[in-house]
Amino acid sequence: MRRAAFALLLAALRPAPADAQGLPHARAIEVGLDSSRLAGIAPMLREAVERGEVAGVVTLVARHGRIAALDSAGFRNLERRTPAGAATLFRIASMSKPVTSVAALMLVEEGRLRLADPVARYIPAFANMMVAAPRDSGARRAALTPARRPITIHDLLTHRAGFTYGFLDDGPTGDAYRAAGVSDGLPAREEGIGANVDRLAALPLVAQPGARFQYGLSVDVLGRVIEIVSGRSLADFLQERLFEPLGMPDTRFYVDDARLERLATPYAWEGRRLRAMRPTERFGNLLLAGEGYRGSRTYFSGGSGLVSTAGDYARFLQMILNGGELDGVRVLGPKTVELLTSNAIEGTSHPLGRGAGFGLGLQVLTDLGLASEPGSVGTVSWSGIYGTAFWADPAEQLIGIVMLQRFPTSDLTLGDRFRAVTYAAVTD
Repeated sequence: MRRAAFALLLAALRPAPADAQGLPHARAIEVGLDSSRLAGIAPMLREAVERGEVAGVVTLVARHGRIAALDSAGFRNLERRTPAGAATLFRIASMSKPVTSVAALMLVEEGRLRLADPVARYIPAFANMMVAAPRDSGARRAALTPARRPITIHDLLTHRAGFTYGFLDDGPTGDAYRAAGVSDGLPAREEGIGANVDRLAALPLVAQPGARFQYGLSVDVLGRVIEIVSGRSLADFLQERLFEPLGMPDTRFYVDDARLERLATPYAWEGRRLRAMRPTERFGNLLLAGEGYRGSRTYFSGGSGLVSTAGDYARFLQMILNGGELDGVRVLGPKTVELLTSNAIEGTSHPLGRGAGFGLGLQVLTDLGLASEPGSVGTVSWSGIYGTAFWADPAEQLIGIVMLQRFPTSDLTLGDRFRAVTYAAVTD
C-alpha cells in the first residue's frame, strides 16, 4: 500500500504532458460540428506533406471553448524524421503582435498607459520626428518634412505610426533602416530591444502619423513601451501577466534545453523543393532565423519573437472570444476586448483586402460579402511569416489555427483550404 501511495504521489508531482494545458476536448457533434467533414482535414494535411509542399503541419479547430479536431502530418524535422504533433513548437513570428497588443491594453486598463498618449512621453527620442517624402525616380536622397503630430500608442497598435519593415521598403526609409542596422526582429540580436528602438527613433518615418496603415516595427516599439511602463522586461511581463495565468507553458521568446527537441525546423521553398533554412538566411532584404535558432534571452521583439504551440495559442484566442477571461482568470474587461476587435482604421488606406479592417493588433472581418473567405463579421485573424495563421470567430465561437514552418508561403493554399473545410463543418 505504501508503495502504491508513493507511486500516486510521484504521478501527481510529475510534469504534465506538453499539450495538457490546452483547451478541453469534445466530440465534434457536441459543439455543433460535422465530424465527417472535419475528417477531411487529416488527408488534406497528409497530401500536402506527400507532395513536398510542407515538412510538417499541425491544425486545431475549437468551438465553444473545446477542441473538436487536432490534426498533424509530417515532421518537425525532415532529415531526422521526427514527427510533428500537438507538442511541436513553432516560431509564430507576427502572431506575436496580438499578444503584445493585449499586454499593452492591460496597462491601459490599469490607467498606466493611454491610447492617446504620445510615444515620446515614454521614449523621448520619438519627439520631433521627420517624414521622408516619396523618392522621385533617379533621386538619390529623399526630402524630409516634420511630422504633423506626435506618434501615439493608438498609432502603434493600428500600424499607423509611420514605421515600416526594412525588407518591405525599397525606398529611402528602407535604405535608412538598412544603413543604420535596424533589425526587423528575426533573427534577434544579443542586445535589448531598446537599442534597436533607439536606432529606429533616429530615422525618418515612411508616412505621416495616422495617415495610412503601414505594416512594420510598431509593435516592437510598443513592446519597449510596455517594458518602460511596467519596469519589467517584455518576456517577464508576458510570462507573469499572460502566459502563466492563461496556462500557456510553451509560449516564450527563448527555447530552453528541455523544449529544444520539440522545436520545428524552418524550411525554404526553393525550386519547388524544401530545404532546411540556414541558421540565418537572407531572402532579398529579408533576414530570417532558421535551423537551430532558439530565440533570445535579451532581445524581446513584441512584433515577431515568440515561439508557441497550437494548444497554447488556442487558449489565448479563447480568452479573447470569452470577452477577456479564461477558466476564471480575467485578462481584459469585455469593453476593452470590444475595442481590441473593432475596426480602428475606417477611412485609412490599407493593403488588407476588401471586407477587412484592423483593430488594435488584429485583422477584423468587416463585410462578409466583400471578403474572399468564410467567416462572420467581427472575425479576427492574423498570420506569421513562417506560415502560421489563425482566425477566431465570435459569432460562431470558432477558432482555427494552422502551424507550419516554410518561407515563402505565397503559393501555399493549405491554410485557405483548411479554413474552408472547417467552416463547412458548422451545423448550427
